[in-house]
Amino acid sequence: MRAVWVAGGYAAQGLGYATLVTALPMFKERQHIGDGYVSVVLLLICVAAAGGSMVADRVAARWGSRYALAGGLLTVAAGLALSTVWTPMPVFTVALVGYGVGLGAVDASLSMQGVLVQARLGRSVMNRLFAAYTAAAILAALLMSGFVASGAGAAVMVGVAAAFALIVAIVGRTTFEPGRTLPAAHHSTGGNRNVVLVCGLLVFTAFLADSAVSTWSSVYLHDSLLASSAAAPLGYVAYQFAVLVSRLAGDHLVPRLGQARSAAGCITVCALGCGLVVAVPSVAMAVVGFALTGIGVGILVPLAFTAAGEASPGHSDEVIARVNLFNYGGALLGAVALGALSAPIGLQLAFLVPTLALVLTLPVVRRLAQLRAPLPS
Repeated sequence: MRAVWVAGGYAAQGLGYATLVTALPMFKERQHIGDGYVSVVLLLICVAAAGGSMVADRVAARWGSRYALAGGLLTVAAGLALSTVWTPMPVFTVALVGYGVGLGAVDASLSMQGVLVQARLGRSVMNRLFAAYTAAAILAALLMSGFVASGAGAAVMVGVAAAFALIVAIVGRTTFEPGRTLPAAHHSTGGNRNVVLVCGLLVFTAFLADSAVSTWSSVYLHDSLLASSAAAPLGYVAYQFAVLVSRLAGDHLVPRLGQARSAAGCITVCALGCGLVVAVPSVAMAVVGFALTGIGVGILVPLAFTAAGEASPGHSDEVIARVNLFNYGGALLGAVALGALSAPIGLQLAFLVPTLALVLTLPVVRRLAQLRAPLPS
């Protein structure tokens, strides 16, 4: 039952984030803001999320990650709830920045909880937990479309996401994993840095590819390949469904292949997917490329967090919180770099950024295979 509520936390995070980004057109119209202000707010959310990740580390160290997760979900619920109605711009901005703090706290504490669930059950379940996030994100996009089409409005869906996060936080406070990782009496600081760097680079690259596809796939299909408005979202849909399928299969594949071989395969498939987008300017091939990218990203993210937790027993909460910070750097670079390159070279060639980043990350896999839990000195 505890694992179910942790999965509920993943679902609440996926539902809330997908709802927020799909509600941006409504926010722009209601608050009378432009794309420039939206970009600034999204940047502030990422910065706030990095801070929230470190707050989760402190809370987890003192009271346990279940309290960090419950507190983060409450903050997410408050930020989303406040954004459902018109407020003066300073208040609206503070609400979204507050949501960012909760977003980061939930990101970090969910991975902490996932590692604890795996340790208690004695088997790999991290991919299925992340699958709950992806399934909820897909559901959020579909529900948002339905609410807007019915005339109910996007704010109703934002309220639903806020209510769900609130319920999971209240119930989860007593039903999330109660275990915690206490710092070992002696551990290697250098070993910790190595784990953070190796796993962090995998997370950074995975989220760079994720952000590139999530932010620019529809724009590329519509503006560069002249796909219809109905066909333009198909790249993102194919990507998300591929992520979901790979995560449902990941808990069976990774233990059999091993983390290093699985990571190498994921990175290769991702690179092939992004490379296909660059090499073949076709709507059909682009959709296939985005789907291949999703297959690799889907497994690579939970694999990296699992590896970080297993390589640092006794202080995995601290290590996971630091690895999680690479998430936001990759997400920012994926969104900003492709946007900056779209005018001078076009989005097709701009997808070389994630392609090259993935290829350059391959050597890191060898170091992943060498990670070991630090021994007492």
